[in-house]
Amino acid sequence: MLDHRLVQTAVIGHKNSDHPVILPMEAWELDRWRKAHPTYTYWCGLQLGGCGGELSDRRYTTKVCHFAHHRTAPVCHRQNNGESSADHLFIKRGVQNLLGKRKLRGQVKTQDLGTGPGDAVDVHLPDSRRRLRFQLSSVDYRTWRRADDELAEDADDIDWIFAGEGPITQHFLGRRGYCLRVRCETAGGERRVHIGAEGRDRKVSWTPLEDCLLTPTGIVTPDTERIHLSRPRPTPAAFPLLEGLVFAPAPHAAVPDDSPFVADDRLLLAADLKPAGSPIVRGLISLPLHTGEPPHDHVYRVTGAARLLVGEETDGWAVEVKKYVRLNAHDAQKTGLWTPPAAPAPVVPVPRKPELIAPEPQRKSEPARNAASAPVDQAPVAPAVLTRPELVTALRDALAQHARLQSTTTWETLVRTVSPALANFSDTGRMDLLVAVDTPLREHVPVLSALIRDNGQRPLPYLSRVLSELGVPHVSSTVHIRRWAVVETDRAFAAYGVPSRAMPPRLSLLPTQPVTNRPTTAIRQVPSSRSLGLTQLQRPSARQQIPQRHRAVRTAPDTATVRRLRSLVATLEGLLPALGKAARKKARKALVSPQDWLAVHDGAVPPKWQGAAITGRTAASYVRPVERALEAAREAVRQAERDRERQAAKRKAKVERAQQPVEVVRAKPPAEGRATAPPNDPVARLRRQLSGVAAAGGTVMTENLDTGASGAANARHLLGLVDRRVTTDVAMLSALVTDRDGGPPPFFRALLTAAGLAVPQTDVALLMVWKREQQRAHAAYATPPRPLPARLVPQAAAVNERTGG
Repeated sequence: MLDHRLVQTAVIGHKNSDHPVILPMEAWELDRWRKAHPTYTYWCGLQLGGCGGELSDRRYTTKVCHFAHHRTAPVCHRQNNGESSADHLFIKRGVQNLLGKRKLRGQVKTQDLGTGPGDAVDVHLPDSRRRLRFQLSSVDYRTWRRADDELAEDADDIDWIFAGEGPITQHFLGRRGYCLRVRCETAGGERRVHIGAEGRDRKVSWTPLEDCLLTPTGIVTPDTERIHLSRPRPTPAAFPLLEGLVFAPAPHAAVPDDSPFVADDRLLLAADLKPAGSPIVRGLISLPLHTGEPPHDHVYRVTGAARLLVGEETDGWAVEVKKYVRLNAHDAQKTGLWTPPAAPAPVVPVPRKPELIAPEPQRKSEPARNAASAPVDQAPVAPAVLTRPELVTALRDALAQHARLQSTTTWETLVRTVSPALANFSDTGRMDLLVAVDTPLREHVPVLSALIRDNGQRPLPYLSRVLSELGVPHVSSTVHIRRWAVVETDRAFAAYGVPSRAMPPRLSLLPTQPVTNRPTTAIRQVPSSRSLGLTQLQRPSARQQIPQRHRAVRTAPDTATVRRLRSLVATLEGLLPALGKAARKKARKALVSPQDWLAVHDGAVPPKWQGAAITGRTAASYVRPVERALEAAREAVRQAERDRERQAAKRKAKVERAQQPVEVVRAKPPAEGRATAPPNDPVARLRRQLSGVAAAGGTVMTENLDTGASGAANARHLLGLVDRRVTTDVAMLSALVTDRDGGPPPFFRALLTAAGLAVPQTDVALLMVWKREQQRAHAAYATPPRPLPARLVPQAAAVNERTGG
């Protein structure tokens, strides 16, 4: 029985081999192939989806040559026999050769996704935490998204390279502005792999795989670098919103510089948004640029249509608004986003510090003036009702503010400053709220409930019940409760004060009990496991009850190192509210072990229950790590403040440029008596324009350059003359030029070469160099000039000397 199937691909050596081969189709090519490889054996490989049987090469002169199964071969159900059926193995071998050539560590595997072993090829680069997926079979969006999530579990970024065109490639073009493609071309008994870069114009530029680079940013070819730099900002998905949205700007919240919702003709601000029938949420709002930045001490209602902009994956969302109006004081108060300033309350002289009183504002805002001019008989408007979690958070923040100002408070004051709803709570309801405020209980976190006073200087009558719910062992003596409240108040003042200081130890409320067979030293009782609140220390289970003879542990006096550690821990805890999410996570991670060590040192748990991370450690071993974490937290706070100031300055400059576009781009006229270049000198005219742009802190597009009679087509040559052979202390003005998409012009590498600077190879490095040169130009032409940041690339002559070029 003859085999009529035209099998064009096979593997060499054995059935499990991944060494593919294509049989030459012409007889003379097959003759030459046999002479070059006389020992080769061919198999219908399992990695081709074949039966694993041996194949023989058949030579024909009247038809194409092909492989054929032996008569003894098993029944083969292989579906794909053509030239492309082994493309996954050729891609696998090509990537392995590229990794070896570049001396990179990586793993290359083929994947069977349901239609055969040639569905995909996965490449894992562990050193750069990056994956590459060559998708050779067709895939829909949900299947692609599910695979993308699975690959992202152990990688920071993923490059998708598609063999065929389809809806997913269109998705990549629409969302990212480019798409990577792969194809194989037959050359003798091989299939050469090519990587393509497809842009929005649907043109694909192909580069052989062996000529590509594998970098931490993925596969790099000259065309991919060009597309990465010149691709436009992706357009976010938009959904219409119904009317009924109100917002109040949040001036202290920073907007990311790389937000996908930034547009040249719009202002992007952080704001508190309240859709109709929904709670308040912090988000981004995009406003028309011509309206300017609205004052942050007002509330605004959106009129007309609005759209919800949704970014890709973790890019978040924003609300795009076309028209909005300012609300009066009556309507603004009903939104819950604004409250009129409280009238000063009389201060009752007491021995201790006065209550926290809101000061009289020097200048009332517009909503406040509207509220003051309202009729006297007008009924007060109730503020927005807070949910229980929001009420607990607001109450905790108010008590922390009192501690920061070194003052106690009363429940009546909290009713005025936090929410009128607090007046409707019974003693039991108030107790439940305070328990939620101070849960979980930590040894080095003060109990804020101790700041609330009742009838003068006495603590709340139900404070002992609050302590019971928190798990603090105590006695019922009123005198001891008062003394405990005074000490805990001082601890709160120390922790939240500005600057913070070391907290005194928490006062024990347990009666003193003698401990048998032990020296008479300071004794502290072990609280119940509910009051520990530790993360690293093991709590005793219900079956491991503490024996009575071990209920007391010895407490050693604090040394200078322990006091230093307590002060550092308290200072770092006080900075947590001011940190961002990532910085707060790092700070809390740095606090875990020192807090647990101090808990064991203070006798919060017996030493035999301490975790392995603190066994045998001393206070000195924690001081330096906490100091580093504290310095990092302080730097994060300073950086956040600088970011807010930079965002405010950028928004202000953007509004000014929109209102006076001509004055921003054009340079200022020279002063009288100053030597000027001839008016027909295009280089001098272009340098004056770029100097004015740098002084305004802006950029200019290539098509708006003042090139005079030379025309815009000669802009590249003129820019090279402007910055020809710049020195270290001279800014590169041509870096202020952008293309239509806001990125560097495609000839920026040529400008670096003309300036005598080294040229980076990857697009990421080139973009960093371009932005740094912009910063240098803005600093050099500022009023007054600022110090220039360091240049990221050296002189080309210095590089040639080091490399021997």
